[in-house]
Amino acid sequence: MTAHAPPAEQAYPEKIDGAVLKIAGVVVLGAIMSILDITVVSVALPTFQDAFEATYATVAWTMTAYTLALATVIPLTGWAADRFGTKRLYLAALFLFTAGSVLCAMATSIEMLVAFRVLQGLGGGMLMPLGMTILTRAAGPDRIGRLMAVLGIPMLLGPISGPILGGWLIDIASWHWIFLINLPIGLAALAYSYRVLPKDQPSPTERFDFLGMLLLSPGLALFLFGVSSIAEGGEGASFGPRVWVSATIGVLLILAFVLHALRTDKPLIDLRLFRNRRLTIATVAMFVFVIAFMGAGLLFPSYFLQVRGETTLMAGLLIAPQGLGAMVTMPIAGILADKVPIGRTVPVALLVMASGFFVFTQVGADTPYLVLCGALFVMGLGMGGTMMPIMTSALKSLTNSEVARGSTLVNIVQQIGGSIGTAVLSVVLTNQLTSAIPEGVAPLEFLADGFGTTFTIAFVLILLALVPVAFLPRKKEVSHLLDDDDEDGAVPAPVLMH
Repeated sequence: MTAHAPPAEQAYPEKIDGAVLKIAGVVVLGAIMSILDITVVSVALPTFQDAFEATYATVAWTMTAYTLALATVIPLTGWAADRFGTKRLYLAALFLFTAGSVLCAMATSIEMLVAFRVLQGLGGGMLMPLGMTILTRAAGPDRIGRLMAVLGIPMLLGPISGPILGGWLIDIASWHWIFLINLPIGLAALAYSYRVLPKDQPSPTERFDFLGMLLLSPGLALFLFGVSSIAEGGEGASFGPRVWVSATIGVLLILAFVLHALRTDKPLIDLRLFRNRRLTIATVAMFVFVIAFMGAGLLFPSYFLQVRGETTLMAGLLIAPQGLGAMVTMPIAGILADKVPIGRTVPVALLVMASGFFVFTQVGADTPYLVLCGALFVMGLGMGGTMMPIMTSALKSLTNSEVARGSTLVNIVQQIGGSIGTAVLSVVLTNQLTSAIPEGVAPLEFLADGFGTTFTIAFVLILLALVPVAFLPRKKEVSHLLDDDDEDGAVPAPVLMH
């Protein structure tokens, strides 16, 4: 028996009820697995070099291949969520990610490890956009900020806890365990998801945009492959055929997709959503912010490992204050996002983050750890009030039927920004560290100066993010999540209300 959804006040109570918290737990488990695996490998690269007798440029593909797979599969997620249902797809993504993790632990060559990381990324790439869709539909318009803050915990803590976990597992066991740890978590997430997530209500009538897939997914993969290959030239940046041919073909395919998407009724990624000014501003702000945040995030453990000579575990622990700062402000930012226009809160949070980041532009070979940890804590305070409120603003501007495709769009922009940021800052750092050491400069001080210059580039990017952030809404935002009324005027039930 089919019935209309109850009024918005009944369907979405003011308080976060137990049923929604259970669903949030499912999403957070999947997000933790996906995001941790991006950063947990960062501290294992020297170990991979020794284990497989490979160069740094080669073992770096264990990270690049994962992010390329993420970027490739994300465009398919919006359509697949509508076609097969979020529960079925979420379970499939969890299984693929867990199976890929086990295969990574069994790899006997660097080529096998890279290939299995691709498999892992195909599953991991679906977990975040699906999780955002599930939470947004479960929360309703007046609780998105608080629920998105829950999802934001693994998004901000992943880059912090990943190096700690990776360093600890490598120190007490072996590199295999940074992948095997996903097996018990994955099995628990599968069982929990199967029990908690309600039955799907897929929409099998919508046709799949095969042409869009053939244009966008290879285009993104080739473009990011080219950008990620810049720093592999040995002596600084290399702009050989592998870089410019791949990147050029990728850009042409992406441009062809844009033309195709604007002409077809049901594109793989609905670029018409950018007609929504609020979504566009929030997405641009997110893109610039993520370039700096994700790019610099991988440099912090490298500084402590290469310049200060710390162990992998200690390097992870030293950047933990960043996560502690985020934990302080993120719940507050989630509550404020539902009550205060984010145009009034995000600029303040971004300036707080920039003030902490400035310390690293002046970093030396003997900068006191108390100063560095304090700066990371201040950065965390700012991050906790920046990323998820921007995402909340973007998703609040969408109707219920646009959420799946809108969250996919936001995620792919975020992934592209992170990949570009990592590649660009890696090129800057490589150029700094491979140049000739000036006479009279100690090697460690030269290394520290190289990191300081690279951090300065990231600091400038954070300041640039203030430009789009200045255009975020400064008046009370009206949510459109309940605007998909049917012909009787009733609000359609969200996917997770039964």
